[in-house]
Amino acid sequence: MNTKKIFGSLLTVLGIGSLIYSAILFINTHGNNHDVKALVVFSVLGVLFFVAGIGLIRTTKDAS
Repeated sequence: MNTKKIFGSLLTVLGIGSLIYSAILFINTHGNNHDVKALVVFSVLGVLFFVAGIGLIRTTKDAS
């Protein structure tokens, strides 16, 4: 397996985990300023990691 595909898979898993955590924060938020900041940070990072990981997996060609 290619190193780029492994790194892309790792980014995708981190993105999914961050999106799940932001969904949990969204459900448990009480409207505090700290809650909203954490929700935005984890959501943006989750989307960024997920899109970067999927893009890296799709553009890497198999050399076999």
